[in-house]
Amino acid sequence: GMESGGHVGEITTLCLIPQVVDAVDIPVIAAGGIADGRGMAACFALGAEGIQIGTRFICSEECKVHPAYKEAIIKASDRSTVVTGASTGHPVRCLRNKLARKFEALEKQGASREEIEALGAGKLKEATCGDVQDGSVMMGQIAGLVKNIKPVKEIIVELLEECRQTISRLYAEVVDQ
Repeated sequence: GMESGGHVGEITTLCLIPQVVDAVDIPVIAAGGIADGRGMAACFALGAEGIQIGTRFICSEECKVHPAYKEAIIKASDRSTVVTGASTGHPVRCLRNKLARKFEALEKQGASREEIEALGAGKLKEATCGDVQDGSVMMGQIAGLVKNIKPVKEIIVELLEECRQTISRLYAEVVDQ
């Protein structure tokens, strides 16, 4: 969904999952806007058979990005991202930083695709190496839920437990009605 970090489309995960589930005969993996067990449960309720999580796992101990990239996610809110590069046909959701503002200005000026692509060349690598102002710090809108760095195992255990609790709570609310 469009809530994802990195390359995005124009449709939200909430709207996209059931449409894709109804349109295909293969398992659907949901991505975009998922950082905890509540989001995981929501995706399953909409018919997804699996999920892909990006932003949350960037803030794992095992992720090899620079600590400044992880800290940028932890400090972010749900309003800290922007989509750049839409005029090139390759929109990217990233942190609203110095680079993103340059992208916005170029696009507003009607710069050529080549100029915009040149500005973005190598910028993800710069971000992963620690330049969170002039690098492309890709993160989803869900970054506002990410508050800490943990081992992957702990993140997965928490995801599964919160998903189970959410489904159990919803089941009890429906059955007890």
